Order: sequence, then C-alpha cells, then structure tokens
Amino acid sequence: MLAAAKILSYTEGLHGKWLFTEIRAVFSRRYLLQNTSLEIFMANRTAVMFNFPDAATVKKVVHSLPRVGVGTNFGLPQTRRISLATPKQLFKASSMTQRWQRREISNFDYLIFLNTISGRTFNDLNQYPVFPWVITNYDSEELDLTLPSNFRDLSKPIGALNPKRAAFFSDRYESWEDDQVPKFHYGTHYSTSSFTMMWLLRIEPFTTFFLNFQGGKFDHADRTFSSVARAWRNCQRDTSDVKELIPEFYYLPEMFVNANSYNLGVMEEGAMVSDVELPPWAKSPEEFVRNNRLALESEFVSCQLHQWIDLIFGYKQQGPEATRALNVFYYLTYEGAVNLSSITDPMLREAVESQIRSFGQTPCQLLIEPHPPRSSAMQVTPLMFTEQMQQDVIMVLKFPSNSPVTHVAANTQAGLTSPAIITVTANRIFAVNKWYGLTGHQSSTVQDQQYQLPVEIDPLIASNVGSHRRQISDLLDQSIQISSQCFIITADNRFILLCGFWDKSFRVYSTDSGKLTQIVFGHRDVVTCLARSESYIGGDCYVLSGSRDATLLLWYWNGKHNSIGESPGTEFTTPRAILTGHDCEVTCASVCAELGLVISGCKEGPCLIHSMNGDLLRTLEGPERCLRPRLIQSSTEGHCMIYYEKGQFCNFSVNGKLLRHMEVEDSIKAMYLSRDGQYLLTGGDGGVVSVWQVHNFKQLFTYPGCDAGIRSMTMSHDQRCIITGMSSGSIVLFYNDFNRWHHEYQTRY
Repeated sequence: MLAAAKILSYTEGLHGKWLFTEIRAVFSRRYLLQNTSLEIFMANRTAVMFNFPDAATVKKVVHSLPRVGVGTNFGLPQTRRISLATPKQLFKASSMTQRWQRREISNFDYLIFLNTISGRTFNDLNQYPVFPWVITNYDSEELDLTLPSNFRDLSKPIGALNPKRAAFFSDRYESWEDDQVPKFHYGTHYSTSSFTMMWLLRIEPFTTFFLNFQGGKFDHADRTFSSVARAWRNCQRDTSDVKELIPEFYYLPEMFVNANSYNLGVMEEGAMVSDVELPPWAKSPEEFVRNNRLALESEFVSCQLHQWIDLIFGYKQQGPEATRALNVFYYLTYEGAVNLSSITDPMLREAVESQIRSFGQTPCQLLIEPHPPRSSAMQVTPLMFTEQMQQDVIMVLKFPSNSPVTHVAANTQAGLTSPAIITVTANRIFAVNKWYGLTGHQSSTVQDQQYQLPVEIDPLIASNVGSHRRQISDLLDQSIQISSQCFIITADNRFILLCGFWDKSFRVYSTDSGKLTQIVFGHRDVVTCLARSESYIGGDCYVLSGSRDATLLLWYWNGKHNSIGESPGTEFTTPRAILTGHDCEVTCASVCAELGLVISGCKEGPCLIHSMNGDLLRTLEGPERCLRPRLIQSSTEGHCMIYYEKGQFCNFSVNGKLLRHMEVEDSIKAMYLSRDGQYLLTGGDGGVVSVWQVHNFKQLFTYPGCDAGIRSMTMSHDQRCIITGMSSGSIVLFYNDFNRWHHEYQTRY
C-alpha cells in the first residue's frame, strides 16, 4: 500500500485534461519496441505519453488531434503525416543536420534532436535520452580542455575504449554458439531504466522510483552512483558496465547533491544517500556541469561527434558495420527483434516484455550511411580568427524627437517578412526601422565601405510627414515612470503592447497604422510591467502583465488573430493563470515558455518563481543589499539574472541557489543575456556597454563610452549586433562576437 501511495503522489494529472489549442507537437513513439505509443507536447512545456493497443489506434488518434506535426523547431511541415513518419524519414526531411554543421545549433541541442526523433523520451525510463561520456580525466586538480588526452575517442563505443576489455568482448562474439540467441558483444546496454534511476537517484521522482525498484532500500554505496571517477573507471574495466550518460550531466547540477534525508520507514534506520564525489577539478556541482558542457561543445568533440552518432543512431548501429565497430548488443534491444502481438501465451509475452525492460532498447536507426561531419569553426566564421577588423561601433541613428529611446526590440530573423529594429521613445513615438543586416560590415579597406547600412530609419519618422501615425497619444497614469518594461513588441514586428494606463488596462497597437486594436482588463490597479515569452511559429506566445495590485497575470497571444485570447472581438479575455505571492507593486518580470517558468520582482523585493500554471515554486533572496529588483533576465539554461537598485547583480539558478553576486559603479538601466546564457551585457547612466562572463561575473570587454546614458538594449537575432537606446534620442549599434571570449578561440587561434 505504501509503495502504491508513493507512486500516486507522482501521477497527479494522469487522468487530466489537455486543451487541443495547447498542443504543440505530436510524436509517434515505441513502447517495449512496439510502435504503439504517442507523445504529445504542450505549450506549457509538459509532455504526456500514451500507449495504445496497436498501431492502427495510434493512427486514428493522430487523425483526431490538431495538425501540428512534430512542432516547428526542426524545419518540418505541420502535418499529420509528419507525426506518423518514421524516425528515418524525420531525420532526412529535417533541416537540423545542416544547421548543426553550420554551427547554428549547439552539440547539446543536436543530440537532443537526434534522441527525440529516434524515439528517446524523458517520459519512458526504458528509452531515456542517451548522451556520450566526453571527458576522460576525473583525477587531476586542474582540467585543461585544450589537451586532447582529456577527451574520449568518440569513434569507439564505451566497450571498446579499453583494448583489453575490447578483446574480451570480441572473443565473446566470435566464440558465441547458440541457435536461439544471435551473437552479441554486450549482454548489457548503454542505457536502461535502472541506470537512469541510478544516475538520478538524488532527485524526485527518481528517488521514489529507485526505492520501489529496490524493494524500499538503497543499495550499498559502491553499487549506487556515488562517485563520477568510479563510474567512469567501471565503464572502462567492468565487463558488465558499458553505460553512457544522460543529458542531465550537461545541465543539472542538482543531480549530484542529496537534498533530502530519506528516512521513509521502509529502509534501514536513518539510511542516507551522500552527495556524489566530484573530480578534484570541480569545486562544485555547478562547476562540474559547466566544464562538462564546455567539453561537449569543444572543437575536439565537434569534429568527432558524427562518429559517435554513427554508433548510437547511425549506420554502425546494426549489421556488419556494427560487428566491425564492436557495437553489437543483445538481440532483444533492437527494433523489429520481436512482435509482441504475435505472442499468444501470456506467460511467454510477460517474460519477453520483462527482458526488453531490463536489457534496454537501442534507438531507432536514423541513417544507413555515415553521418556528415560538422564544419570547422574556421570555415564557418573565418573573421573570428583574424585581428578585430570590425569597428566596435557600427553606426549611430538619431531620431528627430530627442526623446529618450526607452524601448528597443530587434526581430531580425531571416524568415520574417519585414525584419526591423523597433524603437519607442519616452513620449511614446515609435519607429519601425528596416533591418538589412551586417552583410557589408566585414571589409577592412575604406574604398570597400560603400555598403548598405544595417538599419534604415523609419521613413515616416525621417520625413516627419506621417509621424502622427507613429505616436501613441492615449493617456497614461500620471505616476507611471516609462521604462523599457512598459512595452512588448510581437515577434512579427506588427504590434506594440503598452501598459501604465490610468484605467488599469494594457493595450495593443498596430505598428503599421498606429491604431489601437485591443484593450485588455484584468488587474485591479495600474499595470506596471509587461514581458513576453519566446515565440512559437505563427507568432503565438505568452504575455505576462505585472501590476501595482501585487499580482501577475499570464495571457496567451494568438498570432493568427493578432490578439490576446482565443477569439478576436470578444469583450472579455481571461488570463491563463493568476500569480500571487508578492505584497507590493510588481516592478519587473520574465517569462520563459521553454522552462515553463515565470520570474518576477516587486518594489521592495524579493523575487519569486512561479510555474506557468500559477504555482509558487521559489523565493529568491539576495544578499542584504539586494533589496529592490529592477531588471530580470532568464536563460533557457536555467539561470536567472537579477539587477537590484544601487548596482547590485545576482545570478540565481532557477532552483533557487545564489550562484554569484557583484556590485558595479554604474546605475544600470538595461541588461541582456546571450542566448546560451554564458554572457551578460549591461548598460546604464554611464553610457558604457560592458560584457560579463555569467558564471564568475568576470568583465570581458567594455565598448567605447557614449555621450549619453543607455536606457534600453537588445541584440539582433544572429547575436552579431548590440543595439542600445540612448537618453539623447538615438540608437547606437555595436559589433559583437561572443566567440572571441570562448576559451578555445583564445588559446588555439
């Protein structure tokens, strides 16, 4: 009964309701090697997996669900046919391999993509995503990521790295004689549910899963995951251990720390699980994960990763190539090895199912020819390796109104009909400035400089003829101080959302005509800040409003109807969630749909983290001088940067741990986190843009100072251009290349 109750505590929402409008992706899945499952991904970043009686039912269900395909991240059409496509077809049709080769996406993101389309999922412990071990040195005091000897040979499976052990597996294969069971090198797998539970033993729900699996007791420390170095050594020596890693090794420091004292009555008295012993070069779990991630994204791994992909997902996964590569596993781990529906004897079927469960499952094979290698960094951005030819300041664009540029947004991605830099001034004149990009910004000689400037001023503003179409004249509450956080620009540049009105609304305006298109009511006092999540294809996103009434409301922006809420024209729209917990005016907020989190700060502190369903998860308390949060930025990597009054910065993990604190001289008015969460840009009254390394707040670079204060800041989509809005009524464009601070480029080129 106790075990059942424990399981129930983790299956809340099992009999749940999910809105069709919230469905973002539908994937075909296997369960116990049979094509009988579906995984459905929701807008709020939850995913639900269903197993059906047979493949025909799966097809029927897909045809009853919205036509969303497998989402929009992989460059695939949103059709039901795509949801029913085989992993091989998805791989072939997707643009992700080319994007990875061109270095538009990271090694981490590409591996997640391959895992996802090959059927691996966080919802099935038997098919948990698989990631490679990449570092081999877990003993020294320092870890030098420029030494090849610290990296694993990714062209070989784990079982073949140690020559002595490789010989043992090879002999086993050659001498195998059994009519029923085909030859294999490894009787165990690189990924099974028990390995996943073992890696994640210290965090729920895996602690409970592990205890139930083990009959309510923790195993002897030597037999559980208690030391990274020991786990690596075992994978090199033990003939029954060929484990690879899971993605969490590259992003979740909490998995190495035991946060609870488990004394559940069903265990030995007071049994405790200690923290994982980390290598000497990792002073904290955060540092271990950061170095592991740096190694994964390194040039050594980039130029070999395709060979590991060949072993796990590719042409060396089965057949003669797998034999040559010493990469053959027990036959019941492969797709197509057994058809469960043809086994009529229930006892036999149960036995085969339990064998599949315990032996692990090899991912679906994605390709039958060698995977192409990644292009070298040198090929992709040769300029990075020359002297800084670019000027730091690209251009200055002055607006006639002289009013401070309090908000600047850059939706400049290639697919947009009208990429633009949109600016809004303190007197609420906005400009839609056309973006041409930095194509010409690469020549070093003066005579070659006859190129198009990256940004062209809005013709209505330049000519001053139609500028009334560009001013929002509706009255704001007199006590409102206009700041960057009063505005949102939609991802297609077509609408501005503005708050601060005396009637407690926020409003939507068309950037084309300047006309008011929607008024949204919901708060009981003036709305003080707005934020939006990253946008889905079609322009859908979450919009967050914070108010003097101490609450935040989460809304849904419908890109098809260009309005908040599902149906345009209806008088009342309702928020998706009401977030409470603050006891005074909300001053700043950030919403990350990728992580399903909202982070907000109020006038007198502290900052709170909510789930997008409205549950209060954490309070973020900074050091004593960090009292009044003013700016918040969160990264999809799970970091939260907060700027408090009087030059105070804090970097928290989304799980509430204060990672760093620093104090600066300037009064900061704008900050921006790079997409990978590694770099922070700041600007303020001093007119200086600084670049900081997030993990240790080391100042990497300071751009030439401007003769006015910075009021707002953003970056172009390719992150090559920083755009600042100035108190003097102009914008300044700075050239940027984050790679110049990457440890590899600094040491190797």
